[in-house]
Amino acid sequence: MFQVASHPAGFPHAHPAAAPSARRYRPDESAVPGPIQMPRKLERPPFTDISRDTLTAAAPELAAVPAEFIRQGLRTKAPQMQAGIAALAPSHLPPSIPRSHLPQALTVPLRAPPPGAPSPLSYPTHALAIGAQSSKGSKDSAPQLVFAVHAVVLAAHCANIPRFPAPPRSRASASVTLPILPLSLPSPQAFAILHAFMYTHRIDAALGALLPFPPTFLETLAPSSSTAAHLAAALASGSTRHQLNAHLCAASSGNLSTLMTHAAHVRELWQDMVALGLYDPTLWDALDLAWEVVLGAMNLAAH
Repeated sequence: MFQVASHPAGFPHAHPAAAPSARRYRPDESAVPGPIQMPRKLERPPFTDISRDTLTAAAPELAAVPAEFIRQGLRTKAPQMQAGIAALAPSHLPPSIPRSHLPQALTVPLRAPPPGAPSPLSYPTHALAIGAQSSKGSKDSAPQLVFAVHAVVLAAHCANIPRFPAPPRSRASASVTLPILPLSLPSPQAFAILHAFMYTHRIDAALGALLPFPPTFLETLAPSSSTAAHLAAALASGSTRHQLNAHLCAASSGNLSTLMTHAAHVRELWQDMVALGLYDPTLWDALDLAWEVVLGAMNLAAH
């Protein structure tokens, strides 16, 4: 099993049968988070290219294609892939499974696509069963969060993802069989944001799922050729960051406990990105901005 150091989890888990979409965490103000380290910056690890072995196992026809071209091509197919995930019957794809009860594969019936669904649908190839790695070892009863995925999407984005098990040679017309790949991540719940991002590449959705940013600000980060530039401008603008700091502080009622919970969740997302080897530059800029805003809001609340 793929394992990295653990960290307390706190994100909600979107049901995997739905098309990938990140949902914002709403902290429980009655829960006081434990002590966390608060580095000034969340360090970016050195760039590591994706594993060609993992990619070739997922999509042999792409073995010689540059990684960036693959990711660009996958973006054009994202609507069909999301519709394929949404076609899975939730009754046969549970949100979580106890570690001791993980099967080798899940056979999931297919629902009829809704009117207007993109065609042809691209059904997922595998299911991830993601658990938190505990320093005391994982309990057999610990729930593993289940995500339906296309192996090529993970292989094209994550340098540290292990090789996926071989999919079935053939598929029944009314169902799909998804081999399960068990993973251990610092925050299984935070993976929901990354799962959605690898399909949609929507920075506005990722940030909106992570923190309560102003809707007017998120609108400037809607998908376009200038998204990265708008994000970089926000990072470089002291006045913009101050406005975002003040908004988060007000949205948290100046409660340091709530803000520390937000900080913990930003850090959990960072840890998952490092563990997976997800090196999307724009997503890293978004993470940097979220961290700056959380620290700034905490500074305002403390004074």
